[in-house]
Amino acid sequence: MELDQLRYFLKVAQRGNFTRAAEELMISQPALSRSIQKLEEELGQPVFERKTRSVLLTDAGTLLQARSQQVLTILEDTKSEITDDGQCGRVRVGAIPTIAPYFLPEVLQRFSAKFPKANLIVQENTTDVLIKSCRQGEIDLAILVLPVPAKYLEVEELFEEELLLVLPPHHALVEKDKIRVADVEPFPFVLLDEAHCLSDNIVSFCRQRSFQPVVVERTSQLTMVQELVSLAHGISLIPAMARQCDQSQRRVYRSFTGRKPTRTVAVAWNPYRFQSRLLVAFRECLRR
Repeated sequence: MELDQLRYFLKVAQRGNFTRAAEELMISQPALSRSIQKLEEELGQPVFERKTRSVLLTDAGTLLQARSQQVLTILEDTKSEITDDGQCGRVRVGAIPTIAPYFLPEVLQRFSAKFPKANLIVQENTTDVLIKSCRQGEIDLAILVLPVPAKYLEVEELFEEELLLVLPPHHALVEKDKIRVADVEPFPFVLLDEAHCLSDNIVSFCRQRSFQPVVVERTSQLTMVQELVSLAHGISLIPAMARQCDQSQRRVYRSFTGRKPTRTVAVAWNPYRFQSRLLVAFRECLRR
């Protein structure tokens, strides 16, 4: 049994499809199929139940998946520990889309200046995907928003930031000196898709103020939310870090009077994986 066979097997199990797995592994599908076939011959039973367009793990495959992840994790951590000099190495960072483009560039630049030999890899995805990747060791840490619904991960709060009301320039609320949360209740909202935790933050805040926001449009990108607001499709709440990067005059940002909506940004990592000196240094860079 070879390590590449285990890696190939895990990729097929993850994608549930030989074609997609082969594309990500950058090998031909026949080569991937032969590798899995040899693995099954050695084990004496199938690890996948083949269907027309997908594959499912058999009982043997489920056991092999857990053991393969353990084997590869131990080997990777061993190599990292042996070669850990505090200067060279790889740090795989995950972040949700409403944080990555606004918060990470400055952090990455600062860290790279101090550790020029480090290899930084950034993955942008939703909370659920990043938690799974962090737990399985596919990334070293994830920058998320609390709460983080995950066991076996260490979570550290970084900072709290305000969510600002964003309006089109000629909206009725722009002329008000003070805007209360109750003032936005009659107006339609533009939000991100439900897969994004920012939408949950906004809806939860509104419900705590005894009203359900009427969502007229959803989109997958925060910049599109801002553009739809500019076109008077609705109003929304935007993280302060995104507002700082917005130089457009086509939107107006306001802070609520009284208790303000906020979100808490945190970093999560798998404490059962080897923590290189470079990774520890990166977490310290995040704290600063």
